[in-house]
Amino acid sequence: MGHVRSFVPWIVVAALTGTVDIRWAALAGLVLAVGLVAVQRRAGRGWDAQVIECSAVAFFAVYTAAAFAAPGSTAVTHYGPALSSLWLAATAWGSLAVGRPFTLGIARTQVPEHVWGSPLFLHINRVITTVWATAFALGGIGGALLRHYQPGDGTARTLLTVASFVVPIMFTVRYPEIARTRHAAPRAAAAE
Repeated sequence: MGHVRSFVPWIVVAALTGTVDIRWAALAGLVLAVGLVAVQRRAGRGWDAQVIECSAVAFFAVYTAAAFAAPGSTAVTHYGPALSSLWLAATAWGSLAVGRPFTLGIARTQVPEHVWGSPLFLHINRVITTVWATAFALGGIGGALLRHYQPGDGTARTLLTVASFVVPIMFTVRYPEIARTRHAAPRAAAAE
């Protein structure tokens, strides 16, 4: 579940938003993101396995600066969570656009090296990254719309945020086996 660890700063900020001053929530995200990158680098984890973590450092650096520069800004306070989801969507879509799905580096830490270059492995990671990118985009757009049209409905925003993480996590856990089974089925049928 390397994917979950990657999102710890984002999850912590989402949990703190609304309960503590946004400046401290953003700063907590920045500190966690920097700490996570440092710990993983010391443990030998490659940059390609830390795309989300590095993206978190960049986002929370800017977000923290904005929160401290304009502490009463409703844009920072109200739309920050939606912006963070859209930032994650841009990160995921960007990784697909450059041909390096962000899940690839994480997945390489979990499978033997001889699998890394296989078309099936690459396909699985493109599909999983697409699901994450879509979930982030829908979460960000939905969060911004809810904030705009239903500003007092924190429950709906919380459920949307949770769903935008839980659905892709469940998909990430289940899809590789489904894809391997589908890939093996024509070979098994041909061998009969």
